[in-house]
Amino acid sequence: MMQEEIQPLYIGGKWMKKNDTYPLYSPVDNSLLTNISAADEADVVQAIESAQRGFSALKQKSSLERSQILERVSSLLEADKEKWSNIICIEAGKPIRDARAELERTITTYKLAAEEAKRIHGDMIPMDAVAGGANRIGFTAKEPLGVVCAITPFNFPFNLVAHKVGPAIAAGNAIVLKPAEQTPLSAIRLTELLLEAGLPKEAIQLVTGSGKRVSKPMLEHYLVKKISFTGSVPVGKEIKAKAGLKKTTLELGSNSAVIIEPDSNIENVANRCVRAAFAYSGQVCISLQRIYVHHKVFEQFVDIFAKETKKLKQGLPQKETTDIGPMISPQAFARVDEWVNEAKADGAVVVTGGKGENNIYEPTVLIKVNPKAKVSCEEVFGPVVSIYPYEHLQEAIANVNDSSFGLHTGIFINDITKAFQAAKAIQSGGVLINEVPTFRLDHFPYGGVKESGYGREGVKYAVEEMLETKFYMINVNEEE
Repeated sequence: MMQEEIQPLYIGGKWMKKNDTYPLYSPVDNSLLTNISAADEADVVQAIESAQRGFSALKQKSSLERSQILERVSSLLEADKEKWSNIICIEAGKPIRDARAELERTITTYKLAAEEAKRIHGDMIPMDAVAGGANRIGFTAKEPLGVVCAITPFNFPFNLVAHKVGPAIAAGNAIVLKPAEQTPLSAIRLTELLLEAGLPKEAIQLVTGSGKRVSKPMLEHYLVKKISFTGSVPVGKEIKAKAGLKKTTLELGSNSAVIIEPDSNIENVANRCVRAAFAYSGQVCISLQRIYVHHKVFEQFVDIFAKETKKLKQGLPQKETTDIGPMISPQAFARVDEWVNEAKADGAVVVTGGKGENNIYEPTVLIKVNPKAKVSCEEVFGPVVSIYPYEHLQEAIANVNDSSFGLHTGIFINDITKAFQAAKAIQSGGVLINEVPTFRLDHFPYGGVKESGYGREGVKYAVEEMLETKFYMINVNEEE
């Protein structure tokens, strides 16, 4: 990619390069990758008005036609997987093996969306089930909302976009897509693929740049019917405060935890937890951040976990052997380092890691951490894990729940009765029994409680939240 290139917006069915740009730097070495067109409020208003026209075109498409568009997107991604994986690797600094895994999930997500496009239906209402309803036929139909604004994060630049764009198209909505500032390249290429796949040219709009700069019309314009946002808690709260009656889905922060009972296979669980904690340097919404281990097996677990952590290879994300690559930015690196040092000053003990260089932070294992330390009670979004012992399962559950977040929680346990009791007591959008909280498949419901947000993704569930229910009734009583 040539440094002098300016990457365009896509608004009103046209690609347009702005004089106002911002530089996109590599997370690996901070070198200039390219320059990105910076949208302003006027651009967003134009995009929203154009998307409304695109919606009018898309809603004329049948369910089959929308499904076929999404199938073609999936096929186009499948045809050149290495190309798209390398874009993730370059702009997000994600290790290439993880980038390939994300691309495979993205292909699946669009396939799932294609299937859901053909499953949208209403219900028959038994009108005569109540007095006055005889000789009437009632039924519901599902209709698209209109314009959906999708605001996405940097950490899964293809797949988390797919979780908003795919369901929106399946439901018949037009999309205004605002990708993260650090990862616009994948969104630009995706827009090209959507158009190649046959999406009406105004049914997708792409605005890149600062969220603060472009958010006002997204939150306030009357034509926007839904906002789907994945990102930080403060921004999520601002969206909720300003969106008014617009539908919103907010997938926000987490400090995901796992509970490990003594009847578990400790070696196997420890190995799985290492991957759950440190994949993509912990920059995953459901990255494992807190581990609660029964005191009888605590030392054994910490020993195995630390040994396996030390085996992880740090390096350039393009290398096939790399497990731990760079943080997304020097600012992210500095924040993680600051939080670890704060925890150490408050009594935490570093088992391994605790430092870094060249924007790569070592996978870090802490014990004796104050539960109120930022590395425990806030979202680290970095390669840092705190491990705590506990005596009784109820104590562990209470510790898990003592959090402002509640996205995913894992528990390893062989007693099925206790497992279900624990799952019911845990305050979390998802409880995964005998699995790490970082586990996610793209068709199951995904979302949180408390400050982890509300609404659900997972293709079927996202489609449902992008539809309105309309009621129809026919009076067939000839005497009235």
